[in-house]
Amino acid sequence: MIEINHVSKTFGTKKAVDDITVTIPTGCITGFIGPNGAGKTTSIHMMTGVLQPDTGSIKLNGKDITKDPIEAKREFGLVPDSPDLFLRLSGLEYINFMADLYHIDTATRNARIKALAEQFEIQDALNDRMSSYSHGMRQKAILIATLVTDPNIWILDEPMTGLDPASSYLLKEKMKEHARQGNTVIFSTHVLEVAEKLCDKIIIIDHGKIRYDGTLEALKAQYPEKESLEDVFLEVTRHA
Repeated sequence: MIEINHVSKTFGTKKAVDDITVTIPTGCITGFIGPNGAGKTTSIHMMTGVLQPDTGSIKLNGKDITKDPIEAKREFGLVPDSPDLFLRLSGLEYINFMADLYHIDTATRNARIKALAEQFEIQDALNDRMSSYSHGMRQKAILIATLVTDPNIWILDEPMTGLDPASSYLLKEKMKEHARQGNTVIFSTHVLEVAEKLCDKIIIIDHGKIRYDGTLEALKAQYPEKESLEDVFLEVTRHA
């Protein structure tokens, strides 16, 4: 569970996140959607300790990301919005680096790496430098590194960008399974059709404020004349 209480963040004169309070529960997939510049990535950066909130608190499974950052960071795995990380490392070196940070033992990590590399069809490229990878291959390596650590909370920022259809489908199935096991999954996306099919709960943010927080069914019930989440999203943000 992620608990965000009265969190704000300002850059210069721009209030990127404006006094938001939301709970991302266990056992379901939460979609975090909003227009460009709405505050999604800033919120995720504060959830993960990359940025400090100006006000408010964020707890991950009860651990405060500001007061107890090391313990809080052990609770989640992050797939950032860009896979262009540690490009001088090979895919395998990066995955092992992340496994080291989470103290995953050798036998467990090797079994997980083998299975995931085969599933994402990257096993033949694991020893190549990530600088030689395509965007999609880098994304796969980042995903595998997160899944190998097997954290309770998955925080995924545009995780399907660059993935081929088979890998995108595989990731969605893994997200569903992780949530079914009583874990927490939150992901941001611009692809509203994916959010509509995948999410149990939707959070809409616009101009730094939460515009909706609840189930997809309840959101659609507020706009019965709208046929899709895309139509509803445009209506909600149009009048923000």
